[in-house]
Amino acid sequence: MRTAEESRVQSGGRKRRSFFVRSTQTTDRGGTPGTPGCLRSKERAVNLAQAAPTAVASGLDPRRWKALILLCTANFMVILDAQIVIMGLPSISADLKLTPVMGQWALSANLLTFGGLLLLGGRAADLLGRRKVFIIGTALFLLVSVLSGLAWNGEVLLVARSLHGVSAALMAPTALSILTNTFPEGRERNKAFAMWSGIASIGATVGLLLGGTLIDWLGWQSIFFVNVPVALVMLVLAPVLLRESKDSGTRRTFDLAGAVVSTAALGLLVYVLVEAPTRGWVSLHTIGLGAVFLVLVALTVVIEKRSAAPLVPLRLFRSPSLVGGNLVTGIAAALAFGMSVVISQFSLGVLHYSALEFGLSQSAMPIAAVIGAFLAQAVLNRIGIRVVAVIGVVLLGAGCFVLTGISPTGSYWADVFPGLILFGLGLGGGPVALAAAALNGIAKRDTGLASGLNTAAFQVGGAIGVAVVSTIVAAHMARAATDPAAIMDGFTGGLVACVVFAVVGLVLAVALLRKRGGGALQIVPEQRTPSAH
Repeated sequence: MRTAEESRVQSGGRKRRSFFVRSTQTTDRGGTPGTPGCLRSKERAVNLAQAAPTAVASGLDPRRWKALILLCTANFMVILDAQIVIMGLPSISADLKLTPVMGQWALSANLLTFGGLLLLGGRAADLLGRRKVFIIGTALFLLVSVLSGLAWNGEVLLVARSLHGVSAALMAPTALSILTNTFPEGRERNKAFAMWSGIASIGATVGLLLGGTLIDWLGWQSIFFVNVPVALVMLVLAPVLLRESKDSGTRRTFDLAGAVVSTAALGLLVYVLVEAPTRGWVSLHTIGLGAVFLVLVALTVVIEKRSAAPLVPLRLFRSPSLVGGNLVTGIAAALAFGMSVVISQFSLGVLHYSALEFGLSQSAMPIAAVIGAFLAQAVLNRIGIRVVAVIGVVLLGAGCFVLTGISPTGSYWADVFPGLILFGLGLGGGPVALAAAALNGIAKRDTGLASGLNTAAFQVGGAIGVAVVSTIVAAHMARAATDPAAIMDGFTGGLVACVVFAVVGLVLAVALLRKRGGGALQIVPEQRTPSAH
């Protein structure tokens, strides 16, 4: 039985609490309407007192926006490094006396190791610590940038470019995973993904502009040395701005067999796609290695089913959102890389633009991409992942369709500029929704792997786009000696292939991505079990 005094005290406590609750609900700077002026300062004090514990309890890192700049810089440098080498290849080949095959592999070696090791890099981050793996990748990026700049022959350069891919496979998925774990679901994470997508879109164009300028002024070595000061700053800031996180809920066992076989499968797929346009899609080389790839995929599935701690848990693929997000990401990458093949060859080979002129002509696209990314994050929670993704894919396809009107006698502003704007809006907005879809509902312990899957989908999709469009363009160019119009037919055919990619992506987005409520990227809480401790 409660005494009268206890009842009075508890009742008074309830009344006082209800007063404070009412006070904290005001948003008027002057206080709640009707509140006496002498109580307004008290009301504001109550607001601050209650807001502070809420912020602490939420676990938000006060340095998260500075950390985002660091993570986006890492992704920017990975993309910049891949693009800037394209501009430097003629000078590098002449100075180091590279054969055409070695020159091609100076570009492809990075792609091969990057694409092949992405899953391993993402899972290593989950198990060993995301910040730790990010720092290791950044340190390796710094060292191989120095080695690339000092390369004294083609063999050294190929080794360095291969190691560049390894560093990128550690940095890119880990940075995306850290971003996912740093920002809470909803508007903040959507904004973070918009910045990630927008800055990534800028990286390629900056690579073209910066590459030509550095080579003309300082020589080809400078395109590698420019990475060094940026990497040093990232190494200094990473321990300060990034929180460490890793999978602490399960046994930290390593699936060596799954790692070897899945890495071999991804690497082989990238190799086949790189070589197919040269060797032929129906050649014994392509068909044979394609069959080996399928065997490795089947073997990976068998190993992962039997493994107690699989590198790639097959349960992840039960999510239509994850599967759809990654498939459409691959399609978007095929569009982006395929379109770049056509526009670069058209601008440099037909319009005879210099490297600097080409970079400037492409600058409209990343500007539009930044706008598209921030528009996408603003409406993602309201209209949902699927709608934003569909709009993004439609804009990509529309941009390619408009670009089919290019001609040697046409105008940049009339024929090229509108297509680049449409394409850029889709290139910026689509990935914001697709990244959310690919990581939606993923347990925290799997975010590194899921980020690796998403990045791998982009890389493989890009390789497919380059392979398909390059094959179409090359087939028409073979007839150019007798039929000058064949060159433009090849460019048109390549862009039509990109439109077909967009149609496929549209179907996949509609079929696999959920309608509404998916704007916020959600992280599933860890499910602890007695054996996990």
